[in-house]
Amino acid sequence: MKVEIDSFSGYRIYPSKGKLFVRGDSKVFRFATSKNASLFLQRKNPRKIAWTQVYRRMHKKGVTEEVAKKRSRRTVKHQRGIVGADLATIAARRNQTAAERQKQRLAAISKAKTEKKEKESKKAKPVTRANVPSGPKISKQQMKGGKGGR
Repeated sequence: MKVEIDSFSGYRIYPSKGKLFVRGDSKVFRFATSKNASLFLQRKNPRKIAWTQVYRRMHKKGVTEEVAKKRSRRTVKHQRGIVGADLATIAARRNQTAAERQKQRLAAISKAKTEKKEKESKKAKPVTRANVPSGPKISKQQMKGGKGGR
C-alpha cells in the first residue's frame, strides 16, 4: 500500500483519497482535503498555519515524547607539562609560598646583574683602528668600473 504525503499539510494520504493538482510546469501536488488544496492555491505559507506538520516541526511540537534530550559531553581538564618544565616542577612551583618565590626571584636578579657586570668589565674598550689614509676616495660606481667621479 503506497501512502502519499500531502504537499501542503504534511499529512498522509491513503490510496483512493485526496486530490491531485498538476501545475503548468508539470509539478505534481497532492492534497488530503479540499481545505489543504484551497490554502495552497491561496498561496498561504504552511509554516504559519498551526495545524500543519511543517509548523509543528518548526516549533518543536510533540517531539519531546519521541526524542529524549541529547546530553552534552563535559570537557575534561588535563594537565600537561610545558616545554622546559614537567608536571612535577610545575606542581612544586604551585605549592611554593610567596616568600620563597620572592627569595628565588631576588637571587636570580642579583645573579644576572653580576654576570652582566663581569661581561662589561671583560669588554672594557673596543680596539679602534689607526687612522691610516687609504689613498684617494673612490665611489662605489667607480670601483665597479662605471663612469662616476672624474
